[in-house]
Amino acid sequence: MDAAMSESTTGSKLKWLWLAVLVVVIDLGTKAMATAMLTYGDPVPVMPMFNLTLLHNTGAAFSFLAEAAGWQRWFFVTLALVVSVVLVVWLKRLKHHETWIAIAVALILGGALGNVYDRVVHGYVVDFLHFYWQDWHFPAFNLADTAITIGAAMMILDMFRKPDDGAEGSN
Repeated sequence: MDAAMSESTTGSKLKWLWLAVLVVVIDLGTKAMATAMLTYGDPVPVMPMFNLTLLHNTGAAFSFLAEAAGWQRWFFVTLALVVSVVLVVWLKRLKHHETWIAIAVALILGGALGNVYDRVVHGYVVDFLHFYWQDWHFPAFNLADTAITIGAAMMILDMFRKPDDGAEGSN
């Protein structure tokens, strides 16, 4: 009875894990399609300023540490798994009214796990979304990266959209 009472007052935000799973499934599906349909490094124009370009990233965001000797693969896998555990614990501890932040955490978790899968199975992350302007090219990325970015932006916006007093009506 106490567990049920605690559940009703805090609200389990673990129900948002379905969103993380959806992000992983869509991310891995689009990466598999990109790998099957695109030739490595060969841009396929989709519209002005946007190509589909299959690339493999052994580093982190913006290819950070991509030229390292290989140790970065397991470093980033370990880091992402530790962050994922922290995110699940954070999600579990969220209050019933904190839906916005629960969605943000689930998006980041799904993106992190999608990229972890690539690192473990392939040794690199599959990227294929490539934006550019004239001679300037934004580093290629994938849907996991997009989910992480959207989740992080939601967290930043959350700092500005609600008072810091923990009022229940703010979300």
